[in-house]
Amino acid sequence: MEVFLKSVAALNDETRVLILRFLDEYGECCVCDMQNSLNMIQSRLSRHLKILKEAGFIRVERKGTWAYYSIRSPLDKFRSESIKEITYLEIELPELKKISETRECKI
Repeated sequence: MEVFLKSVAALNDETRVLILRFLDEYGECCVCDMQNSLNMIQSRLSRHLKILKEAGFIRVERKGTWAYYSIRSPLDKFRSESIKEITYLEIELPELKKISETRECKI
């Protein structure tokens, strides 16, 4: 029951829904690319990513000093259907601005 409630609570925030849609659209992203693309400060973004990770929606993979986030796979039916429903929402999705490949990432 606790995991289900964490999942539902994670979806009850516009920013987290945007992050899920962003990761679903662009795939695995470095946290610095997400910060740059979504125009968010690092602490705020990290807080939302932590909630989504604890709710079972995303995973993190560390590569050196960088953290890469992506939609967890496989997902259970509830999370999978939730992400599918998010794709139908009219969300103005920002463009992916990759700075991780230019070594400008300072995170």
